[in-house]
Amino acid sequence: MKKVISSGKRKRAVARAVLIDGSGKITLNKKGYDSFSLFDRLKLQEPMKIAEHVLGKINFDAQITTRGGGSKGQIEAARLALAKGIIDFSGSEKLKDAYVDYDRNMIVADVRRKEAYKPGDSKARSKRQKSFR
Repeated sequence: MKKVISSGKRKRAVARAVLIDGSGKITLNKKGYDSFSLFDRLKLQEPMKIAEHVLGKINFDAQITTRGGGSKGQIEAARLALAKGIIDFSGSEKLKDAYVDYDRNMIVADVRRKEAYKPGDSKARSKRQKSFR
């Protein structure tokens, strides 16, 4: 029985995907991905659909757990972990190229983070307003 563990990050969210031999079932935080909203479900399906198109039949199950961040960050972290796990599981260079052609953020983490507040200001970029009256 083959087992692959991969991880993905997005903002403050961290996801861990465990891929094992199976029939293509995805669970995210012990819930089937069918229970999520349409766009979240589509985000999680993207790596699977591309893999199905390139490799043919899907022969693994994915169990993904996420921590931290918001709901959308967790979905994107899970998407990244799933795509990286599928590449490791299949060992296909052709699949990796297909992911990069579709969306580079599927296999490369987005390293942007929230900018720090500056001293004496209310936000990272906004400055204090001045009034000369």
